[in-house]
Amino acid sequence: MDPQTIFSALPVGLRTDLLSSFNLIVRNYREHRWEPAELNGGKLCEAVYSILHGHVSGSMPARSKKPQNFVKACAELEQFPTTFPRAVRVQLPRLLLAVWEIRNNRNVGHTGGDVDPNNMDARFVLESAKWIVSELVRIFHDVSTEEATSTVELLTERTLPMVWQLGDVKRVLNPTLSMRDQTLLLLYASNGSVQEGVLFGWVEHSNASTYRRDVLRKLHGLRMVEYDEATKKVSMTPLGVEYVEENLPLVF
Repeated sequence: MDPQTIFSALPVGLRTDLLSSFNLIVRNYREHRWEPAELNGGKLCEAVYSILHGHVSGSMPARSKKPQNFVKACAELEQFPTTFPRAVRVQLPRLLLAVWEIRNNRNVGHTGGDVDPNNMDARFVLESAKWIVSELVRIFHDVSTEEATSTVELLTERTLPMVWQLGDVKRVLNPTLSMRDQTLLLLYASNGSVQEGVLFGWVEHSNASTYRRDVLRKLHGLRMVEYDEATKKVSMTPLGVEYVEENLPLVF
């Protein structure tokens, strides 16, 4: 099935709301941005609820809209006639409530939750989003679960992260970028500080002293990184983060 034709029968705005929120979840998860990944789970829930309610009521909205009481609205879908599939009335709405709970009550959308944004919660949102969209493809396009799943995977494969990791090795997948920009991307994709020797290996520079002089010290001078020559640790500063987000490609 061609991913370009997914949900072509939906209003353009509603289709855009659904697929853009889904792709943002995937992208943010791959970039280790747990909080945005979980936040976009809420937007996906609103889009999917709008589609489900439009389907059972016979009036599809032009754009997604959050009901005043999301929990009650999802529960009310179960009251529609059983001529609609159970997935539409029960299974999808109940999973939406679980994702909605993560977004609202785990220190993501509001303060006061007992768990900060994290890999585990973001992973749950990601896999739930894949299942939800796959199930919508299965229902609205009348295809098998296998075909629906493979179609959604084709969608997610487009968001290839610029930094690829295999074990302890990381590589920037665009070797034409300067050593400076590759270094910044690698730091951006890492948690905390990185040892100078590790960065040198990741960028595969030909000379350690030249890399130290022309890349690390210059980035330190620009205040894009904090380079501690005593401990050989390199950390990204807010200026470095801003430069990466505004000037460098994070995905293909």
